[in-house]
Amino acid sequence: MILALETSCDDTCAAVVTDDGRLLSNVISSQEVHDAYGGVVPEIASRQHLQLMNLVVDDALKQAGVTLDDLRAVAVTRGPGLTGALLVGLATAKAIAVARGLPLIPVDHLQGHVAANFLVGEDGAPGLEPPFVCLVASGGHSFVARVDDHASFTVLGRTLDDAAGEALDKGARLLGLPFPGGPHVERLAAGGDAAAFSFPVAHGVPGLDMSFAGLKTSLLYTVRDLDAAHDGGAAARSADLAASYQHAVVDQLARRTVRALEQTGLDRLAIGGGVAANGPLRARLQDAAGTVHIPGRALCTDNAAMIGAAALHQPAADPADVPGLDVYATDRRSL
Repeated sequence: MILALETSCDDTCAAVVTDDGRLLSNVISSQEVHDAYGGVVPEIASRQHLQLMNLVVDDALKQAGVTLDDLRAVAVTRGPGLTGALLVGLATAKAIAVARGLPLIPVDHLQGHVAANFLVGEDGAPGLEPPFVCLVASGGHSFVARVDDHASFTVLGRTLDDAAGEALDKGARLLGLPFPGGPHVERLAAGGDAAAFSFPVAHGVPGLDMSFAGLKTSLLYTVRDLDAAHDGGAAARSADLAASYQHAVVDQLARRTVRALEQTGLDRLAIGGGVAANGPLRARLQDAAGTVHIPGRALCTDNAAMIGAAALHQPAADPADVPGLDVYATDRRSL
């Protein structure tokens, strides 16, 4: 079995995954300290990881009912993400691997979001087997990809600016909602009319690429116009604004995903990333293909279980290279 660690942003995570893809534990410690700043502060995130890492690892092992002696490897997110945060996870993984003589498996964070779909379900149902189309939408990344094997994927289209989760966070801030914005926007939108406002869905962006910057700007101007009207302002229409804004985000993601299915000829779909926890998006894509695999919400947001799932199909680092192994902050596929 594999002990997996994930510290790419503000969640300190550890999980134990068996060699056949069963999840024995999945511990996620979220750093609520960032709420006051309206976004993740990298330096604070790194310090919080330092305080929480050992506790989270101990908890994951305890919940799984195993010890370090039972492990065959350690897996860890190497990037992309916040450099300082990633270094905490990597240093911890190196220490455990070297001290216990275990292989170290470095994992790409985005490959992890795809691999969450490989895990055996709580009901014992097997994970989704390639090939399939996968939509990954999170706070820092939004793309649609073709997955032909367990070890890699091919990006078919990506956001040209803001990611979907980032757009939801910024939209929430404009509406006076707390961080992280996605869940708060969804709750407020439940009482609103999605057709009340017409926000752009980037029809002019070619192919399968996406864009959310114009959507954010459109909400900003709409809020300003409503506030200037002195009839209760944007606050009086907040539910309608949230519903219409959320609809624009979901609509663009869903349209690009359906188009990817049509262009590839595949009839199998998976989704991942924090925005994949959004109820309207899950409902919209539920019948988009003959086979649709949607992980549980805890496996959509950042977690170590997905890193363990990816590690099952990734090579271990050469032991001689482990001490010098470094992190990377940017998605290497975009370089």
